[in-house]
Amino acid sequence: MSMNLADVMSKFSTDERCRELLTRLRFPDGVRCLRCKEKAVELETERQLFYCARCDYQFSVTAGTVFNDSHLPLSKWFMATLLLCEAKKGMSACQVQRTLGVSYKTAWYLCHRIRAAMVEVNRPMLDGKVEMDETFVGGKKLGAKGYAGAHKEVVIGIRQRGGDLRFFHAKDAKSGTLEKYIRENLSEDVEILYTDDWRGYRGAAKQLRKEGRHKTIRHKLHIYVKGDIHTNTIESAFSLLKRGVVGTWHKISAKHLQAYCEEMTFRFNRRKNDDLFVDTLRHMVTAPVLTYEKLTA
Repeated sequence: MSMNLADVMSKFSTDERCRELLTRLRFPDGVRCLRCKEKAVELETERQLFYCARCDYQFSVTAGTVFNDSHLPLSKWFMATLLLCEAKKGMSACQVQRTLGVSYKTAWYLCHRIRAAMVEVNRPMLDGKVEMDETFVGGKKLGAKGYAGAHKEVVIGIRQRGGDLRFFHAKDAKSGTLEKYIRENLSEDVEILYTDDWRGYRGAAKQLRKEGRHKTIRHKLHIYVKGDIHTNTIESAFSLLKRGVVGTWHKISAKHLQAYCEEMTFRFNRRKNDDLFVDTLRHMVTAPVLTYEKLTA
């Protein structure tokens, strides 16, 4: 079911209503103890606690999740979640601060905890026709001139045509690095890998090239499409990421670049889902705790 901000503010105006939804998402088969996995019962308290008689343990639906130890009302968590998952090019912490009426520190930490829940685990290997490319994100150091003054971070993108998108903040775009991402993300049964003519792919996709499953488009010769050989699909995803960096976030640190990449790919891969908001909450009640100390370490 598609949700907008008015729906969220109306249906989840109290912590009680928010906790009811989180309970259904986290415990679809009934509430289980977080320690021993036995059935737990709800206590008649204002805090909506659960109790396990077997191990004498009390817990809430938000315990051990990204919501853990948060003093922010869950209604504001829900609004922030909707803002992030529905904004095509992302939303800055400053905008969240103004919209929710919280401090910048709270908004920044809140956004990063939601992003942490968007990290996908146990992702399937990509097959079929896959495009791979690299791009550079960042600007210039203050006072520096020319290319030598460029301060760029490498982002490697892999996108299956008609399938998922993946971004990786990489240390470089050398052959060994590219080969690592090919090995970790592409199935052995991949039909064709499309790349540009960057020399790093010669060694990275050596085996695929031998088997005739690596096709290259010659950008250096100003050739951008040759039949079905192109990298336009992954490049369109890069343009979306860069519009997010330049137009929304404005400035991001190299340390947190992967988190922004995860947010962009999570939202992009679910762009046709009607239940994106609920799906995001489902990830948030299963994601581990992210403390402020760990985030800023």
